[in-house]
Amino acid sequence: MVSTSAQPSAPARVRRVHPAWGVAAVAFVALVGAAGFRAAPGVLMVPLHEELGWSTSLMSLAVSLNLVLFGLTAPFAAALMERFGMRRVVACALLLIAAGAALSSRAQAAWQLLPTWGLLIGLGTGSMALVFAATVADRWFVRRRGLVIGVLTAGSATGQLSLLPVVAWASDSLGWRTAVLVVAAAALAVVPLVLLLLRDRPLDLGVLPYGAEPAPGPAPGPAADGAAAAPLELAAPRVAPPQAAAARGGAAGRAVEALRTASRRPAFWALAGAFAICGATTNGLVGVHFVPSAHDHGMATTTAAGLLAVVGVFDIAGTIASGYLTDRFDPRLLLLAYYAFRGVGLLVLPWLLGPAVHPSMLLFVVVYGLDWVATVPPTAVLCREVFGPAGTVVFGWVFASHQLGAAVAAGAAGVLREQTGTYTAAWVGGAALCGVAAVLSVSLRRAPRTPAAAPSSSSPA
Repeated sequence: MVSTSAQPSAPARVRRVHPAWGVAAVAFVALVGAAGFRAAPGVLMVPLHEELGWSTSLMSLAVSLNLVLFGLTAPFAAALMERFGMRRVVACALLLIAAGAALSSRAQAAWQLLPTWGLLIGLGTGSMALVFAATVADRWFVRRRGLVIGVLTAGSATGQLSLLPVVAWASDSLGWRTAVLVVAAAALAVVPLVLLLLRDRPLDLGVLPYGAEPAPGPAPGPAADGAAAAPLELAAPRVAPPQAAAARGGAAGRAVEALRTASRRPAFWALAGAFAICGATTNGLVGVHFVPSAHDHGMATTTAAGLLAVVGVFDIAGTIASGYLTDRFDPRLLLLAYYAFRGVGLLVLPWLLGPAVHPSMLLFVVVYGLDWVATVPPTAVLCREVFGPAGTVVFGWVFASHQLGAAVAAGAAGVLREQTGTYTAAWVGGAALCGVAAVLSVSLRRAPRTPAAAPSSSSPA
């Protein structure tokens, strides 16, 4: 952690590009590499079922376990990063993802996907959830934090979708076992970049966070093994992220206490319920089952994967634009609009799917891409407004509900497909849930906008 009393050393003042942007770039690449597997099961389930006869519902169960661990690991990931450093935690997370993907290539039975797709990859991706993006933004940026968190959030979602065409091509041309090795290689390739270029704190390079104003006093040099961090931090703790201090005082206990306190208020359950539906209708339904559903309608797997990759492209623009709009409009109304558009899209999706891509399908892809994680900035802002200084930790639990919703939807859609022979019931059910999320969001009571409720250095977006 860095204090406002720490000034950058003389060489740092002549840098034209602040090193924070380099750290953010490395974080973006790491998130893309880590997220590559998260949508891969949607491509792999078809060849696994056709080649080996594995049950769609059992494969969906492995994905559900992955999503549960992804969500439940998130509230505690900040504590791991504070104790061991971002670089070590991120490198280990990438190794877990690579190991899980590589070992799944040796699977001889469907249940073996539970420890590989589910346990290893779930823990790895969970250690690099939105909390990693929030930690980078909190430690390295005072200004442009909203932009950074938006871009990094988009990087995670985009990485989930951008590798799909590559995985689909490898699966069709070289076999599904080679396809999962491609995902493992993508995660493994980022590890050296993280170890060489990712830095835990600005103090490691003798600089202030981007946008921080230096206070009068002597200018220290780069920290040696963190020896200088404690005195500077005690001298002026204003810039130090509160969640990092919480980690030293028992982050796990504080996280549980935040959940216990927040769960007493109806607003928490409204936010968590709406965000659970968000996860169900993105990662759970579309992320996992869009490709198999399109295949049911005669569309080539590679074509369907390409459409999901386009969703990832528009996701970047949608997330950044949502952050901009959240600063200017009532976040409840934004969530109402986002869930309404998403619900309409899911409702008409069964009639849009077919062997060929047509303009109405492209319109669905564009709208869904813009909407994919646009819900994150307004949800994070509402957590801050309703729960005050504890809003960041509460948002971690709300995000966990997002992944639990995705897990339930991923498993339920697989069961519906096996029971009915189509995904129509899953898409229509998702549309109905979006209506519930819209009502939950707009029913929230906002706290008055006061200086105390304004975004602080601890805010994730």
